This record gives sequence, structure tokens and C-alpha cells, in this order.
Amino acid sequence: MRCRLKPESKEGLTMFRTIAVFALAVLATAAAAQQSSQTATAEFIGKDGKETGRATLTAGAKGVLFEVEISGLPQDTWVAFHVHEVGTCDPDEGFESAGNHFAGEDENAEHGFLAANGPHAGDLPNQYVGADGILRAHLFSSFVSLDDPRTAIRGRALVIHQNSDDNRSQPDGGGGERLVCAVIR
Repeated sequence: MRCRLKPESKEGLTMFRTIAVFALAVLATAAAAQQSSQTATAEFIGKDGKETGRATLTAGAKGVLFEVEISGLPQDTWVAFHVHEVGTCDPDEGFESAGNHFAGEDENAEHGFLAANGPHAGDLPNQYVGADGILRAHLFSSFVSLDDPRTAIRGRALVIHQNSDDNRSQPDGGGGERLVCAVIR
């Protein structure tokens, strides 16, 4: 038995509206899921374990945009900023729990933008901290992604170091002490 509803009939119009609402709900759910997977956040903590700032990361077609604001840093100075390989930020260990810089898919890469075989995927440009001790930055890295298995940084850590990175010295550019850390979620 076939059921044929005429679009101009009341039943046909009701069925059409029901299908349209269902289709829109499915599309909205899919769009929301895609949007949430395109962003990540990272809550920075200092060595005292207290929150010091936040980063919002947004996936682009060819990399990740980082929007960062962190307070309580050394004033009027450049600091090193890196993605580290392990998503653990233990302040009791001076954030050594975050491991080394994230090398990415090239395990033989050297640290630094100026290194002959560099950079690591997790090498990010030095950032300037103003007179108020707050780092505010927008930067983009084409070496990483949020979720691509080869270059994914979701679940890894972001670390700000005390000194600027010389972009050459191995294995870490001389960034020095790890001041703050955040797990990318």
C-alpha cells in the first residue's frame, strides 16, 4: 500500500514541515559538533597552582590560531612560548611533567626557526610581556593542528619560559625556567 500525500493537502504540508524541522535539527547538531571540534582552550597555571590566564585555539585549514592572555609574568621582556609533548602541568615539578617540545611528525627536527634542520612543530615565536606583566597575543602556526594524528596538539601542553628563545640552541633554545603551563583541551 502506498501513501501519497499531496503537497497542497493539510497532511502533506504537516509532513513536509516535520521533515524540514528534523533536517534542520540534524544539520544544526552536526554544525555544533564540527564547531566544538574546531576549537580548544587551555587554562594556564603558575608555579603556585593558581590560574594565571587562558588560551583559545582555533583550527584553520592550514594550522592553528592561538589567542592568549596570561598575567603575572616578568614585565617588559620577551619570553619563549612552546607546545610541549605531554599534557601534564605539575607545578611541584616546575612543569617538567610537560616533557620536551613537541617535535611533530619529524622526530629528527631540531629546535628553532633558525636551526638547519628546524623547527620543531611546537616551536612558537617569542612573545612580549608588557609593563603590566600581561602577555596578550594572537599568533598562527602552520606546523600544528588540533586533531590531525600527525600534528595534533589537543591534549598536549603550552609552556611559557622565563627567557626569550634564541631559535638555534639545542634542545630548547635557552628559554630557561618554565613559568606557566596549560593543557590544551
